[in-house]
Amino acid sequence: MTKEEIKTILPHREPMLLVEELDREGDFALGKYQVKGDEWFLQGHFPGSPVVPGVILCEILAQTMGALLTDRLGEGEIPMYTSMKNVRFKAPVLPGDLFRTKCRITRAKHPFYFAEGEGYVGDTLCVKAEFSFAITEAATCSQRS
Repeated sequence: MTKEEIKTILPHREPMLLVEELDREGDFALGKYQVKGDEWFLQGHFPGSPVVPGVILCEILAQTMGALLTDRLGEGEIPMYTSMKNVRFKAPVLPGDLFRTKCRITRAKHPFYFAEGEGYVGDTLCVKAEFSFAITEAATCSQRS
């Protein structure tokens, strides 16, 4: 999927849309993000030696999972991150890197979905994590009042 096609299945928009390509391969979702170097999350992390923050790598993993959840979403529903565990950062992701993700659902009990994912630059494992989602109605600020 191209970025425009991704926008039809994920609710994210720039600057938080962090998956530029997305595919399904069997039980796996595969994502790609090319780190350009001028991203908002690199400003100040760290001056003179920019490194993609770990929380951004986890968000890219979560967005990759969107490819596996789209056929499980009803009208007006979105997947919301509910947990992360056993997150391990193995190598930094830097400007110029092509960050590739591979995720799969490990267990499901609707509306909860449990997953695992990995992120790579080339053949180097940079991050791995277990995480979960709940499918919920899309929230608006007016719903909180």
